[in-house]
Amino acid sequence: MIDKRLIAILAATATETIYGINHTVAKGLMPHVIQPFGFIVLRVGGAAILFWILSLFTKSEKIAPRDWWRILACSVFGMVLNMLMFFKGLSLSTPINSAVSMTITPVLLLLLTAVILRERITWIKSLGIVLGLSGALVLILFQEKTQTNAPNIPLGNLLFVLNAISYSFYLILVKPLVSKYKAITLLKFFFLIAFCINLPFGFSEVMQVQWAQLGFSEIGQIIFVVVATTFLTYLFNIFALKQLSPSTVGVFIYLQPVVATIFAILAGADTLNAIRIGAACLIFMGVFLSTRKPKKSAIRP
Repeated sequence: MIDKRLIAILAATATETIYGINHTVAKGLMPHVIQPFGFIVLRVGGAAILFWILSLFTKSEKIAPRDWWRILACSVFGMVLNMLMFFKGLSLSTPINSAVSMTITPVLLLLLTAVILRERITWIKSLGIVLGLSGALVLILFQEKTQTNAPNIPLGNLLFVLNAISYSFYLILVKPLVSKYKAITLLKFFFLIAFCINLPFGFSEVMQVQWAQLGFSEIGQIIFVVVATTFLTYLFNIFALKQLSPSTVGVFIYLQPVVATIFAILAGADTLNAIRIGAACLIFMGVFLSTRKPKKSAIRP
């Protein structure tokens, strides 16, 4: 018998591994090949086409009228705002900064869950939230201002945090939907709506791309971002959410900075420094404290 929870864990692992590689791949294409908003139009448009083609081979489902507002919200937070913030931030900052900043997502998930779902936060988890947010602030305020191919690092890092906030909202909003509908049903509508919203922002940038001058390497990188980083990761993530809680799925994001750092250094796209290491330590400590389960009290005879 297939262990669905194990498959969900593997899906979440694959998702974060692809995302870790994507920090360097996408950065390598911006801005000299394509501008960030134009890249998003290609990304959501290509994924929408793939999901609608895949839906032809699955049984169609009817969406309940009361669920359309949540589907719209998931599209806005999961495929519009977070992508706009991430790709614009990546064009301004560096791959390792983006991966480290994303690790604050579990902390934000805990904070948002407490605010939205009224879940109680212990003082240890409160300390974790403070440490995690402090690490993000270190990246935003105390990094070098610019470097090669990174014209505004503090602003880029701030956009990464906004991206993490938006993605955290998406994980919370999408959870009730994944128990009611198939992944393909949700994703085909998510990306169709996201494409319509993103198109006005990025159409002109798509038209500026010199398609005839692109090499096989650049075309391959674009295909990787559309097929792997978008189509596969969102499909894997929805499957993982069917078996795991949003906070558990969020924990897998710890893999991103590890994969991203190794890949970026091997590719010669980025380097480590003391501030990044220190910020990462603060964020990881914050995540550890904020996601730690409390010990059960011993039962007295």
